[in-house]
Amino acid sequence: MQGSITLDLSTRRGSLRKSRGTTLIELIAVLTIVAILTCIALPSLGPLLARHQLHIAQTDVIAALQYARKLAVTTGSRTIVCPTRDGHSCSNETQWNSGWLLGQNQLRRDQPDGAPSRIGHGYRQQINILSTAGRRRVLFQADGSAGGNNITLILCTPGKSEQVLSVVVSNSGRIRGAHATAEQAERCAAASL
Repeated sequence: MQGSITLDLSTRRGSLRKSRGTTLIELIAVLTIVAILTCIALPSLGPLLARHQLHIAQTDVIAALQYARKLAVTTGSRTIVCPTRDGHSCSNETQWNSGWLLGQNQLRRDQPDGAPSRIGHGYRQQINILSTAGRRRVLFQADGSAGGNNITLILCTPGKSEQVLSVVVSNSGRIRGAHATAEQAERCAAASL
């Protein structure tokens, strides 16, 4: 009886030794499969990352505009959001790629009074952000309205007219994100940085 038990135990130990690790050939095979799958997946990630970056930019712009509106209402004073090139003063252009300023505007000179409350650093070479041709700034009144005409900010990847987003600010101060029209998409894609 003892002989059969030892034989049985030695058989179990032998099978344990065989299943303990993997061979070099097995590891190379797994790594080769992973490398092939990665090479197949990488090209399709490019458009996905570009679309994600556009959504992040749209969210950043909407958050800055909502903050400006909230600041105007809570302080009871006019608040301006405008494009900037240098981070200190508003620029008189429709491109917001370099960033934007946000500050109070009691002096009514189309510039923040003193230092800006917030500075958005923009997306420079990665994303075009264009405002409506006739409206380069957003000025929120103490009641939260934006006065004047509606303004639309268009966001796109330079040179590409697909997957273009927009941010619309209505006269009442309502801020919403949307997909851009075909005309807006063409205008944004054609704009140079």
